[in-house]
Amino acid sequence: QVQLVESGGGLVQAGELLRLSCAASGRAFSMSAVGWFRQAPGKEREFVASISYSGGYAYYADSVKGRFGISRDNAKNMLYLQMNSLKPEDTAVYYCAARSTRYTSSASSTYDYWGQGTQVTVSS
Repeated sequence: QVQLVESGGGLVQAGELLRLSCAASGRAFSMSAVGWFRQAPGKEREFVASISYSGGYAYYADSVKGRFGISRDNAKNMLYLQMNSLKPEDTAVYYCAARSTRYTSSASSTYDYWGQGTQVTVSS
């Protein structure tokens, strides 16, 4: 079992940055691949980034590649998403999620544990 709690969302202007955090509880976190997804109003939940259990492999959606960075600290049971050069189209509720395996995936259906989400709003 893994419990996830996101924080760090807020209202920013285009071009600014935010850092999202996800606090995990449960011994399984360090053995789990984890990721970030987002859902904008009226749209389906979409993949943002994922990272393997060791942090050695990270993958990004094309829409955020070069602007966002995913990282984890297994000693602290923490997952992060550094978001730079934010755009209005990045506005969404951001969720962290964990898999029961070590390896990443961009498919939300393969993630077993989800946080409650944190709102990110980017004004133009």
